[in-house]
Amino acid sequence: MSDLTNKRIVLGVSGSIAAYKSPDIVRRLQDLGAEVRVIVTNGGREFVSERSLQTISKNKVHDNLWDKEAELAMGHIELAKWADVIIIAPASANTIAKLCHGRADDLLSTVILATEAKIMIAPAMNQHMFASSAMKDNLQLLRKRGMLIIEPGFGEQACGDIGEGRLAEPSEIAKQAADLFTSSVLSGKNILITLGGTKESIDPVRFISNHSSGKMGMALAHACIQAGAKTTLIVGSISVNIEKRAEIIHVVSADDMYKAVMKKIKSQDLFISCAAVADFKPKTTNKHKIKKTDHSMTIKLTENKDILASVCQLETRPICVGFAAETENHIENAKIKLKNKMCDAIVLNDVSKTGIGLNSNDNEVHLITKNLSEKIEKNTKQIIAEKIIDKLANNFFQSS
Repeated sequence: MSDLTNKRIVLGVSGSIAAYKSPDIVRRLQDLGAEVRVIVTNGGREFVSERSLQTISKNKVHDNLWDKEAELAMGHIELAKWADVIIIAPASANTIAKLCHGRADDLLSTVILATEAKIMIAPAMNQHMFASSAMKDNLQLLRKRGMLIIEPGFGEQACGDIGEGRLAEPSEIAKQAADLFTSSVLSGKNILITLGGTKESIDPVRFISNHSSGKMGMALAHACIQAGAKTTLIVGSISVNIEKRAEIIHVVSADDMYKAVMKKIKSQDLFISCAAVADFKPKTTNKHKIKKTDHSMTIKLTENKDILASVCQLETRPICVGFAAETENHIENAKIKLKNKMCDAIVLNDVSKTGIGLNSNDNEVHLITKNLSEKIEKNTKQIIAEKIIDKLANNFFQSS
């Protein structure tokens, strides 16, 4: 599984107001299995306390190039050799400029010069500073030297401006660090994932759908690709960026999705039915927009084909994993679904809980098989996806 287990990461925190997010970055890296040590610059200390970073990292925070105790063991060289990855997040405009010129006037810049580790830079600054010619030139120079730039986000900034320059989200920083260590646990496997919601037309302008964003399915796609699998996505209605390394098939309705799945399924080793497929569709679709002539309307519905059950009933089929979105009797209902659909595993979501599940960035699930019922505690969907794929690989492909 592509994660950061046993990886050693130095997090450099420089002088940006976004430094208040650095404890969360440490935690996200730890969630993926990394051991984290932190270097804070003089500017970084103005925005985040060393005590909070030390408490979360469970390691001493380093901040002084001239620390007598550390330098007895050549502290900056020790840190430079210890790290598998050095991430500067946030990276201020001043720190980026110092790296370009090879300065070594503080602990962080000295460690960067002395290391052979991979270096990742996550800029965070005012939009005008980030858009300046000098900054563009500096970032381009660092790229040429092999440093990886974690692109900043777009949005409202502390100064009130709106633009590009916000520090990337801690979960995204951790994910990109994990990307550096792609595993091959699913190498050679073909995986098909459905994701997003379907749209069932009532007339040319109205349709029946749901709140699915596609975030969980896209996180699973990323995890499969990082594990070495050839991944195909059948994508309905989503509000998340596409995983460009996958083969993409766009669909609209449940019928479209069914046909696309059946066309691709024979060559697959694993099928993950993550899409929120509408159970029903209008029995008839009006060719013209329905006019409002009364205060009520009756729409007759008919059942859509059950895509997961159809795949599970094939004579020759892949390992089949479904998702169950439940609001009550969660485990019991998921086990019934596992049995009735004859699939190999069910990922259970309790969608009655706020802050997880549909259209949320976080999730908390149970992975259920005939012999297993295991809870995966609340975390970002990307980390949940990593853990799901890891467990599926261990359960179904370990000996293949």
